[in-house]
Amino acid sequence: MPGRPALVAQCSDIRYIAHVNKSLRLYQTGAAADYVDDRLAAGFVSFSLDDLVAHTGLSVIAARNQLLRLGDKVVGVSPRQQYFLIVTPEHRSFGAPPVDWWLGDYMQWLGHPYYLALQSAATAFGSSQQAIQETQVITDTQRRGLTIGRIRIRFFMKSGAKRTLVQELPGADAPLMVSTPESTLIDLVRHAHKLGGIERVAETMEPLLPTVKTGSLHRALATEAETATAQRLGFILEVLGAGKLVKAVRAWLPANLAPVLLSTHVAGDRAAPPHPTWLVINNGLVFR
Repeated sequence: MPGRPALVAQCSDIRYIAHVNKSLRLYQTGAAADYVDDRLAAGFVSFSLDDLVAHTGLSVIAARNQLLRLGDKVVGVSPRQQYFLIVTPEHRSFGAPPVDWWLGDYMQWLGHPYYLALQSAATAFGSSQQAIQETQVITDTQRRGLTIGRIRIRFFMKSGAKRTLVQELPGADAPLMVSTPESTLIDLVRHAHKLGGIERVAETMEPLLPTVKTGSLHRALATEAETATAQRLGFILEVLGAGKLVKAVRAWLPANLAPVLLSTHVAGDRAAPPHPTWLVINNGLVFR
């Protein structure tokens, strides 16, 4: 049986261990909140659960529980994904921070190429013919859309998304890729049936045309290498009276063309004869 000095030493060790454990528990209780504050201080408004666990030493279960206690300060992008957004007071009414603050980081976490596209890209370059209530993004796989508070993101799939000509979005608060004006025109034509049809896409394209350069349009066409889409684009540009761009598209196209439908998802038998230059069949009889 140990003597009194040994018992005193043993009790001291137990009290010390208990103090350390208590301190550790107290630290861990606020670990997620501290991590969130550190992310904001570093200029980020998003993070993954894995990153939170790695930086705090919390278990996955403890980390999730602490995030729940943060209430509406932190919101998940999706019930199926362990990626979170930090919502500061000025954005609580929207339920999420602005998309351009975190979309690039989120897509990097997913590990897929992406870019702001279609009507969202056109708006970024000054085309605001129609107000859209969603952010349109192109990536290389099928993805469900996201609805976070009042923010909606719609994904479009394009297997060759990685080779599309893109640039950083001018004036963005965080790095964000957007299709060039020239690539945007091609994508708009390709996805016209998902955006309200050819005529609505033409309305989006028209104010974008002053930003389009003929040399860049030629490079974009060569990169995409879609003859049928280029034929439709040339037809629409001719309707819009964009003479220089019309010549650039015709110069890229091969000499021998096959007839193509203008509207790929329009039912019915109404159709005009193929256009003599583009061999585009105006099957919806639009632009009349």
